[in-house]
Amino acid sequence: MADPEVGVTPYWELTFDADGDVDARQRDRLLREVVDRGVKDLIVFAHGWNNDRPTATRLYSRFFDPLPALAPNARLGYVGVVWPSMRFADEPIPDLGRSVTAVSVGPALDKDTRAALLTAFPGRATLIDQIARMLDQQPEGDAALEEYGRLVRLLVELRPEAPGAAFTADTLPDAPLAANTLTDSASPPGAPSEPRMFLGDTARTCREFARALAEDADAELTADRAQAAPRLARVWGGAHELLRQATYFAMKRRAGAVGERGLGRMIGRLAQAAPGVRVHLVGHSFGGRLVSFALRGLPKGVRTVKSVTLLQAAFSHYAFAARLPHDVRDNGVLHGQQDRIDGPLVCCFSRFDSALGTIYPLASRTAGDDRTAAEIALPRLLGPRWGALGHGGVRAVSGTKTFTLAEALRTRLPASGCVNIDASAVVRRGGAPAGAHSDICHRELAQVVLAAGRIR
Repeated sequence: MADPEVGVTPYWELTFDADGDVDARQRDRLLREVVDRGVKDLIVFAHGWNNDRPTATRLYSRFFDPLPALAPNARLGYVGVVWPSMRFADEPIPDLGRSVTAVSVGPALDKDTRAALLTAFPGRATLIDQIARMLDQQPEGDAALEEYGRLVRLLVELRPEAPGAAFTADTLPDAPLAANTLTDSASPPGAPSEPRMFLGDTARTCREFARALAEDADAELTADRAQAAPRLARVWGGAHELLRQATYFAMKRRAGAVGERGLGRMIGRLAQAAPGVRVHLVGHSFGGRLVSFALRGLPKGVRTVKSVTLLQAAFSHYAFAARLPHDVRDNGVLHGQQDRIDGPLVCCFSRFDSALGTIYPLASRTAGDDRTAAEIALPRLLGPRWGALGHGGVRAVSGTKTFTLAEALRTRLPASGCVNIDASAVVRRGGAPAGAHSDICHRELAQVVLAAGRIR
């Protein structure tokens, strides 16, 4: 029953397309076999940044590996969610083998990242070739950077009527606002599905990204060396980061669609076919957004989900808030969805996650604010408004409890509500630009999943 690439059993996969449609044969197999196999607790894991199924299955195998020994009397089943996301080749994933080890790249687009773009954005090979050519040639002048920004925008944009276009926001205003889709505001109906970072001065945005990367204390390229580097190369390094952030925006949007339209509905089917099975959702990076949006897709009255564990979740720490501290007119797009869980929502975060600690808030701010990155680039200057769940935990949700990892492992976690766990003690390895973002395969984090779900 175990997949040859995954060491635990019973194991099933669920593959979703970008609109949230599930592979019907995989769905029917799970619904048929989960009862026959006597599963009581089903752990469903959704990956984040990822380029192919083998990488996803290696992640699942590594994370699931300690669970049978940690809960020897539990009747566990395992599901790996496979959905069309992507990872830039310079972003390291610790412990998953040479094929996913980061490579050293400059502004030019490496062949592995180009291949990932072709897979993630089918039918747009011409655009990707044009973008790659500009990153390789690094033409001078702001006009070239503006043209580059236009090409990147075309790569990631959707028609307003496309299924995924409604899943860009992390927070919602009480009244319609202008489109601000990469940041934490909602798009009004019919608004273009694109990040606002492309609606301003793209050349300035590229320079701001370049400056922020140089100022990141965890980056391999120090600020002194960055100043010594050729000016043109630095600017196009920022252009490379603009492409990365644009693809993150597209994956963030896609994760919401797959979660609500796909996984949430699938769990509803499972509740009908196997009402006694307890479901535990686990998500890494944008996979955390996916499993969180699955709560919105649950049919009314379904109480099958017994826990949700977010690992370095790559979306706003205000997503579950009733009101935002900086604007009481806004609330989190998932406000109240934690109440759909018959158990806790546990958010693991780490201060060593550079992707979420520096570049995520800068990208969010750049998308909707006219001030320069020199004023806002470093996390200590950004304040809490633009933070991600995986860097600081859930914010502005009444009753949220916070623990260190050691405290969480020696105490009984709350039975409901939001729970923050500072996992910096183990989530700490990884080089620039992502830092420890993907350093999640730890026995201690597997223990957190069991504790959140009351699995013994």
